[in-house]
Amino acid sequence: MFKKWINKLFNTSSAGTTKAGSTKSGSTKEGTVKFFNRTKGFGFINVNETDEEIFVHKSNLIDKIKKSDKVTFKIEKGDRGLTATNVKRVKK
Repeated sequence: MFKKWINKLFNTSSAGTTKAGSTKSGSTKEGTVKFFNRTKGFGFINVNETDEEIFVHKSNLIDKIKKSDKVTFKIEKGDRGLTATNVKRVKK
């Protein structure tokens, strides 16, 4: 379980190689919050069009988010892989 979490955190496969996902950096995407821990300040978003999981840090939030929220965001490649930025909750 811990290894799976670390692989997700650093966006690597179980073999230790970086995922090549089809998600383009920079374009606005829609997704659903899979997990977000407010205390630790991070979580993951499922990208609607690819079902890929993207890491999100609290410093990249425009709105407060919680599990199952629908969100829009941009994807940027950082030192540790892909990360969601400019994360906004979709108003109902």
